[in-house]
Amino acid sequence: MTELDWPEILLRLGAATLAGGAIGLDRDLHGKPIGLKTLGIVGLSTATVVLLAVQFAEPGKMTDAASRVIQGILTGIGFVGAGVIVHESERFRVRGLTSAACTFLAACLGIACGIGQWKIVLVALALAFVLLTIGRRVERWLHRMLGGRDDSHRVEASTKTGSQDGG
Repeated sequence: MTELDWPEILLRLGAATLAGGAIGLDRDLHGKPIGLKTLGIVGLSTATVVLLAVQFAEPGKMTDAASRVIQGILTGIGFVGAGVIVHESERFRVRGLTSAACTFLAACLGIACGIGQWKIVLVALALAFVLLTIGRRVERWLHRMLGGRDDSHRVEASTKTGSQDGG
């Protein structure tokens, strides 16, 4: 059994909360239906459950029980993501996919924080912010360069609502 001390528990849970909250802040600043509090709690809750599973493992080893906990988290978080995507509107439109993906990422970051894999957390968080910051511009540029489907109607609609991405 691995007994984590108070500073290690605080570090892992705090990092998971901050990582999820940071992604949520991006969503919130873009007026999306999920924000800092929600994704911070997703990160915190997943890290909490993983810490509970890790407590009963040998140091440095992943047990079957911990593996099942992680699988259950990732399955369950899909339902939260679906709730972000599905909402009523005047016509059928798929919206919120990026926010749902951010929910899934916040859960994964919570898992990584719970296990204490700091390098993975930092690289994943950095890559996520690169994608969230410049992804839409790169996507438009590639569409123009590669002759993809004209997406101007989506850009016009999103600027009318103050949004720059589909989720």
